[in-house]
Amino acid sequence: MDNDLREDLISDLPQSIIETILTKLPIRDAVRTCALSSKWRYKWTTITDLVFNDKCVSSCYDRPFLENKLVSFITHFLFLHDGPIHKFALSTSFLQSSPDIDQWLLFLSRRGIRNLSIELGEGEWFRAPSCLFTCSKLTHLELVRCELDPPPKFKGFLCLKYLNLQQILMPPDDIEYLISSCPLLESLTLSYFDGLELALHAPNLKYLILEGEFMDICLENTPRLIAVSIAMYITDDIAEHFEQSSSCNFDKFLGGVPCLERLVGQIYFTKYLSIGIDSGSTPIKYHHLKIIELYQVNFEDLNEVLAVLRLIVSSPNLKELHIAGPSNTAAAVVGSDLGFWEKECPTDYMFDQLKTVKITEVSGTLHEMGFIKFLLEHAPVLKVMTITPSAYITEGRLSMLVNLVRFRRASAQAEVIFVQEQP
Repeated sequence: MDNDLREDLISDLPQSIIETILTKLPIRDAVRTCALSSKWRYKWTTITDLVFNDKCVSSCYDRPFLENKLVSFITHFLFLHDGPIHKFALSTSFLQSSPDIDQWLLFLSRRGIRNLSIELGEGEWFRAPSCLFTCSKLTHLELVRCELDPPPKFKGFLCLKYLNLQQILMPPDDIEYLISSCPLLESLTLSYFDGLELALHAPNLKYLILEGEFMDICLENTPRLIAVSIAMYITDDIAEHFEQSSSCNFDKFLGGVPCLERLVGQIYFTKYLSIGIDSGSTPIKYHHLKIIELYQVNFEDLNEVLAVLRLIVSSPNLKELHIAGPSNTAAAVVGSDLGFWEKECPTDYMFDQLKTVKITEVSGTLHEMGFIKFLLEHAPVLKVMTITPSAYITEGRLSMLVNLVRFRRASAQAEVIFVQEQP
């Protein structure tokens, strides 16, 4: 009697609760719920969010066996599935390019798929079939190690809001066309692209992450961007391209993002911004920009320093600033103008909202200390400034500390913390 009652309690759960339970379970365990009772036997076949990974099959050392077993599991699952499929995610190190994946995508394209994520193992890259571009209801697309070739009749993903492409083989013109053909796109990630010149047209884009060897980046139509993170890697060809460039990268990248709230620049980003920069006035103000993080800033390159100054002075509501010097302290000296700070820094400018400053990898060079001095003298509401010297600097730390103590502070409440990292 107790067993019958227990079975009735499980079987008579509301459908909404059953769906929630199945969604929270790993998909392999969701299938196993068929053993709970006769009424649960095919409940798993109506799951709308499908997440497949290597844990779907038992672990062993026979890779071909694991690959075949995973293919069989997914194929069998989709064959028995009943109803719409909103999400399909596949992340596996077992599979590479396979005709079975083509068949799965064809099946999904006919089930109104909205969220699609595919990440396969190392080896041969997966070439996406043309049916991928017929998934007209897609709102979320994530592809890793994939080759894309949109068919001539492709008109874009009209419902897509999230696009994440990593290690993708695709002609540059097709990349730009794909992005511009997603009118509702709000979040874009492009990672591990080589030698790409990118011009972005995405009027509804809010979040942008870029990482790779970019020859050039132009944010031509991205007026709603609120958060940007970018890491640029420089090869000899890209460095030569930078040297021959006559345009102002600062204006190309930041000239059309008036709503920006957070900016993170890593690796060679400030070097890129400094190309073609001059000391003229900046027509745009970033009234919404509150957080700036810049890494690998070379303070011995005065053009980089000028780019940083132009950015922060153009951000009247800046609240948090994090600057990191180069991890390699042996950077070449591009300029040593002793009058730079008197000439380039507006004496009457105040960072009226700046409360937190963090500066790391400090070497104690002339222009690093000049930058710190400028911030302390022009931040009337500053609460905390944290200075962390470079691990490569063992001598001169005392001199650095003495200078910090001597600098005048616009904020009487400002606390300067000199971090001595433990060896």
